Amino acid sequence: MKVLAALSGGVDSAVAAARAVDAGHEVVGVHMALSRSRAQHRNGSRGCCSIEDASDARRAADVLGIPYYVWDLSEEFEETVVADFLSEYEAGRTPNPCVRCNEHIKFAALLDRGLALGFDAVCTGHYARIVERAGPAGTVRELHRAVDLAKDQSYVLAVMGRARLERSIFPLGDVASKDVVRAEAAARGLSVSAKPDSYDICFVADGDTRGFLSARLGERPGEIVDTSGAVVGSHRGAYGFTVGQRKGLGIQVPAADGAPRYVLETDPAANRVVVGPAALLSVDEIVGGDVVWLGEDPSSLTDVTVQVRAHGEPVAADVELDGGALLARLASPLRGIAAGQSIVVYHGSRVLGQASITSARRARSGGVGCSGGSLSRAPR
Repeated sequence: MKVLAALSGGVDSAVAAARAVDAGHEVVGVHMALSRSRAQHRNGSRGCCSIEDASDARRAADVLGIPYYVWDLSEEFEETVVADFLSEYEAGRTPNPCVRCNEHIKFAALLDRGLALGFDAVCTGHYARIVERAGPAGTVRELHRAVDLAKDQSYVLAVMGRARLERSIFPLGDVASKDVVRAEAAARGLSVSAKPDSYDICFVADGDTRGFLSARLGERPGEIVDTSGAVVGSHRGAYGFTVGQRKGLGIQVPAADGAPRYVLETDPAANRVVVGPAALLSVDEIVGGDVVWLGEDPSSLTDVTVQVRAHGEPVAADVELDGGALLARLASPLRGIAAGQSIVVYHGSRVLGQASITSARRARSGGVGCSGGSLSRAPR
């Protein structure tokens, strides 16, 4: 196959491309330039897509003996990932930019361009597995968790959809640990073998998300109130807060019982942040929209679980899909669920689908009462 290997400049993508070469594919490396600032430098393990990363990607391609190109996707990145990030916070939701990047850039802009140029698939350094099995209509490709659960990225890949899953290769899904990848990179003579992992939000390289939002959206002073409506503090922009947040609230009036308070809700229309006790953060029902489904009709499946954070623990749930909406009734409550985040549905290690959380609530005073979890119906 003709394979387009996404080279970020890190060790994972370099080893993934090397494994694609070993598999006999005709591999071409491409680095996605996502920053509008060509002079952007990497800040330790923060940020990515810098000029250093582009140079590291080129050196990796040279070692592997494959062609190498840089594609400027900065306009697409700004208009999709960054714009979504800003609009979601402005609307009182908490986005996951890694999910949007995989959806719009790595498995839309990159893959679609690659297919137009005659490539058969895209290869990336994501930690996830694609399992093929025989189905009634032929071979079915399933998205599964990586062997190394500590590095598993199936949560952020669930949004890719069936069509793009068919055109994707994840060579690192079966590795036991990141140490194995680094050792393999060193053995291959790849200089990125000891390069630090990137983390946090790549386009907020200094880690100051609230500062980034303030610079882009401007200061919008407002009130912080408790559940009775009493003013207990002030803020410079409700967009700078997320459900479950405890630190950095700037509350001037302590709770009567002295207990810590958390963000329960952000109200962008009133430019108000509502805070309260931790007990009010627990929810047992989650509603999602913009459903992306990867599985077949799963009505007979048991032991269905959901995950609401990239590295969160899976929780057993009853899940219903009706048209464009998803409802998950959790076996045990979760805390601090924010609208805008992804809820991903699993059956064992397999990803069934995902949705963007629109609301969450505590529907029961006690436990939910579903032990193994099941999915009652799926969209037709």
